[in-house]
Amino acid sequence: MCLALLAASGVVADEYGTTNPEELTWQSMRDRAERGETDMMVCASGYLMTKSGDHATARAIFEACAEAGYTAAMTWMGYMEQNGFGGPFDPDAAAHWDRRAAEAGDPVGKFNYGIGLMRGFGTAQDEAAGRALVDEAARDGLEIARRLQGAGYDLDEITPDADNWRYAPMF
Repeated sequence: MCLALLAASGVVADEYGTTNPEELTWQSMRDRAERGETDMMVCASGYLMTKSGDHATARAIFEACAEAGYTAAMTWMGYMEQNGFGGPFDPDAAAHWDRRAAEAGDPVGKFNYGIGLMRGFGTAQDEAAGRALVDEAARDGLEIARRLQGAGYDLDEITPDADNWRYAPMF
């Protein structure tokens, strides 16, 4: 009788696996990402994790998804690195992820890396190359890129001047 109750509770696993696995929980999403199961559902769950403040879980999910080639996860990794969420503030790593997304054709990656190039944030400053990437993102339909073009590439149009300290040279 006890064995029947254990089997019915989902605690017992047999040759077919766990009889009642967790689904759609935060931990199950992180576990799936760690096993390399990076599908749309897993990768999208990283957004919920970071917005709820669980940056460590979001980082684990986004990193696995980015390594699997999901460009949106690459741009989220850039965001995590740029803001020090789930790890240290790392402008170089942020630029790395944005560059990878841009090279893969992602409009947000193009825009973000273009802005990084214009500022010299996490990468060597190259305003002309940065504007070219912003222009590509605008051609791809990214509205904020079009807004920046319309403002004559004035970065204060897209970033509050209160954040200027962050992008200032560190020497």
